[in-house]
Amino acid sequence: MFSRSPGFPHKQRQNNGLLSQFPVPPIFSPQQLVEVQRNRTNSNSHGLPFCLPVIPTYQWNHASSTPPPVLHGSPLAKGRKRRGDDHGQFELKRQCYSPPGLYVRPLAKASGSPLPNRLQTDRAAVTHPSSPRQASSPLLSPRPASCLPSFGEASQDSDLIRLQSAAKDKLSQQILELYLSCQQQDDDLEKKELCRAQLQRDIQRLFPFSRIYLAGSSLNGFGSRSSDADLCLVIQEGSVNQKQDAVHVLSLVQKLCYTLSYIDRPQVIRAKVPIMRFRDKISGVEFDLNVNNIVGIRNTFLLRSYAYIERRVRPIVLVIKKWAGYYRINDASRGTLSSYTLVLMALHYLQTLPQPVIPCLQMDYPECFNPSMDIHLVPNGPRNIPPFISKNQSTLGELFLGFLKYYATVFTWDKYVISVRQAKAIPKTNCTDWRKFICVEEPFDGSNTARAVHEKDKFEAIKSQFHASWQVLQLRKDLNSVLPLRQSKQKR
Repeated sequence: MFSRSPGFPHKQRQNNGLLSQFPVPPIFSPQQLVEVQRNRTNSNSHGLPFCLPVIPTYQWNHASSTPPPVLHGSPLAKGRKRRGDDHGQFELKRQCYSPPGLYVRPLAKASGSPLPNRLQTDRAAVTHPSSPRQASSPLLSPRPASCLPSFGEASQDSDLIRLQSAAKDKLSQQILELYLSCQQQDDDLEKKELCRAQLQRDIQRLFPFSRIYLAGSSLNGFGSRSSDADLCLVIQEGSVNQKQDAVHVLSLVQKLCYTLSYIDRPQVIRAKVPIMRFRDKISGVEFDLNVNNIVGIRNTFLLRSYAYIERRVRPIVLVIKKWAGYYRINDASRGTLSSYTLVLMALHYLQTLPQPVIPCLQMDYPECFNPSMDIHLVPNGPRNIPPFISKNQSTLGELFLGFLKYYATVFTWDKYVISVRQAKAIPKTNCTDWRKFICVEEPFDGSNTARAVHEKDKFEAIKSQFHASWQVLQLRKDLNSVLPLRQSKQKR
């Protein structure tokens, strides 16, 4: 149905002999290492327009079908910065976002508008924040009439203006205040993107056809200022044996990272999906790098679409994640709920209200989120989805209180599975995944994202916290009664 991605050579779908298909240089010359460091300091990245519209899309630029050459003759090797128009065909472009077109349920759909002009940003400038953008910046160019003002431009964000005007009750005001204080900022995302772009250039010395995606909460619209960053290293179109090949690839990348001056403490962690965890010395951000966990890229852009389709979604999800973190029920490594699971639970609740706050995007627009879509097409899948106009006028406070009540008293944990893909609770089957205490369907691969909750005492603790917080909050209508605002803001 979809064309083969030009970023990967043919016949790379087999797992057997995967690693032999990629040339791995046994040693890096001193000159190469010097150039890597010069790249880190001097290279001007191609622009990342952080003018995020209602449902900003991500543009994937294909890798070349031939390996990048060694950069001995590049301007960087001569000790000067590259001009904006002085880049070769092998220089990797940064991830960028384009505004969506109209989201129309009838047959015709308008096409997306073109990308804004690119902004050139120096990698070294991360430690020296630039001055505020001026009104004449190309990033502030006019948007399509159907799009709401860009997320991240607080002074011009009509979403926030409407939320503030509608937040008459104390609880809603507190939720919005927490959101404004803790939401991920443009410069937070840019720091992560700059590290991703540089690491991609360096890893291409090992795997010339590979690409790295920024995924997870950093890109799906539900990140906070303290959010770590998830990266997906894609080395081939098909799947990768996570127990063997992925671990070996990460081990090779780890050895490379020991030679990179900007990477600190690279550590390979074996798990169902193994990762390499490291810290970017320049930004201080912690990263988790996986290999070919393609479903993580697909769900990133599904969640990103939900995050920007209705103005109340992001504040509600953020307060839910902060609440769960405060009571220590937001840590899959300790047998409780992952942040991803909490987001799906929140979206499911918003979908299943008598008057839904959000639609079911996978049912309304299956072509935008086709699970078999080639990975390089995924970022542009939802590009034509604009805001959803909900008839539900509940305040932020009412929605948060309703979320707690739904999982405290309404939802039947032992009989149903939480499904965002179908926008309803579906009956459990005898499948192994659904024999857990909490069942939340992954929207693309159908697995249980809450499988970490496998101990009865942890499950009971989660249920009791929903019930206790709902009872207290419905009486006091004060967020401080279940989540201390000052402490939450300090953690950001």
